[in-house]
Amino acid sequence: MKRILVAPLNWGLGHASRCIPLISALETMGAEVILASDGVALNLLKAEFPHLKAVSLPSYRIRYDTSNMVLNIAKQMPRITYAVRAEQWVTDRLAREFGLHGIISDNRYGCFSRLTSNVLLTHQLYPKVRNRMLEWTAHRVLGRAFSKFQEIWVPDVALEPSLSGELSHGSRAVHPNIQYVGPLSRLHRRDIEQEYDVVIVLSGPEPQRTYLEQRLLEQAMLLPQKFIIVQGKTHAKEHHFAAENIEMVSYLTSKELNDVLLAGEVMICRSGYSS
Repeated sequence: MKRILVAPLNWGLGHASRCIPLISALETMGAEVILASDGVALNLLKAEFPHLKAVSLPSYRIRYDTSNMVLNIAKQMPRITYAVRAEQWVTDRLAREFGLHGIISDNRYGCFSRLTSNVLLTHQLYPKVRNRMLEWTAHRVLGRAFSKFQEIWVPDVALEPSLSGELSHGSRAVHPNIQYVGPLSRLHRRDIEQEYDVVIVLSGPEPQRTYLEQRLLEQAMLLPQKFIIVQGKTHAKEHHFAAENIEMVSYLTSKELNDVLLAGEVMICRSGYSS
């Protein structure tokens, strides 16, 4: 039996949620899966797969304190670099401790080992930055990170129309072994009776997740429609009503979220890749 470590980045819930169908497929194929992440991402995976072993990785502790993504990342780069080095040390230890055969890392660039086969799951092959020099630097840094992995799996289709466009498709080869594995979704369409006028699904790093929740809740309070707000907070399962027409739930399992989304007429969410 192959023993595979699946390690999504804790940056909102998107990386963890798109690993859910991947983990299910690995189990169907007979692999023994070990979960590895931190924070809300690890909490989500543990809720979905309570029977699987789960281990904690060093946290990147990424925050969006301003609307400028480049500035946010630049300010936190020393801490991120340290976290990547720390998780590489931890991953090597896990590879020896569990006798891992393979590692699937979703955007965790320190999750690889010389003792295993290493796959990077990412849709960010050609990041776009307004400043040409910064973009060139980003590509160089990513190129070195990509070289640590034997394969790159892109959760998208190879040809247009695609989900990620130029972010995952370019003329310059960034790795010799790129596989477009198709979109990874934990959701499935089926017929279900409408229950909500508006379904709001929140995610993403703090404090932006909280800012959006506060703004949307303020507006929902002024409307008569029936709302449900899925907060994307996985530390505890909480459920209450902010008003007679506004249902609040901290998080939902994949099946529960699937049913709620299908039961809504309108959905509001961040423009994340998995969303």
